[in-house]
Amino acid sequence: MPFTALNSRMVEARIVPGQRLFSQRGAMLAYRGEVTFTPNIQGGQGGLGSMIGRRIAGEATPLMTVEVAQGLHGRGGTPTATVMFGYGGHHVQVVDLTGDTLYVEADRLLAFDGSLSQGTMFMGAQGGVMGMVRGQVTGQGLFTTTLQGHGSVAVMAHGGVIELPITPERPVHVDPQAYVAHRGDVRNRLSTAIGWREMIGRGSGEAFQLELSGRGTVYVQASEEKL
Repeated sequence: MPFTALNSRMVEARIVPGQRLFSQRGAMLAYRGEVTFTPNIQGGQGGLGSMIGRRIAGEATPLMTVEVAQGLHGRGGTPTATVMFGYGGHHVQVVDLTGDTLYVEADRLLAFDGSLSQGTMFMGAQGGVMGMVRGQVTGQGLFTTTLQGHGSVAVMAHGGVIELPITPERPVHVDPQAYVAHRGDVRNRLSTAIGWREMIGRGSGEAFQLELSGRGTVYVQASEEKL
């Protein structure tokens, strides 16, 4: 159930019976067909344990379950529906997963395929103490949401998103405020970039950088604004 980009700030999903997707509450803009929207109280595909874990971690984002209404048939005898999503005028980036894992802050999620397994990861486990510091510097939690499996995810960002490849030979350094998400076998740590210009007050103020190494992809927004 891939998302189709309608423009840089809206996506559309086609839903058939037996499929479901989860969206951030308030993200539905319009729909065609018979669709039900149900508040999700079990934390998505991860179930109740995942929901409790995210709430403890501060990673809980209210979700809606979106499905085709049962027993109703559309054109050609096959009940289908299309739903359009967007939120706050933010730019939307679609990420297609093929069995791998996406690491993303919960408030960045616009909508995602209901077949994906959802969980929570303690960032310190991936980046050690520096991973914990990252959460404090960016104002984001020390935990991040994980989505794993085969399916599509629509994430939000300011000013659009670019994808940067990460290889063992070429790690990527990102301003922590511009980080959106990453995927692959990637480790992160916060490094300092304080030089003589910072010491005398002429630097850019970007004294911290998020270093991502390994093999994968990082998604970077064209802004340092938070959602």
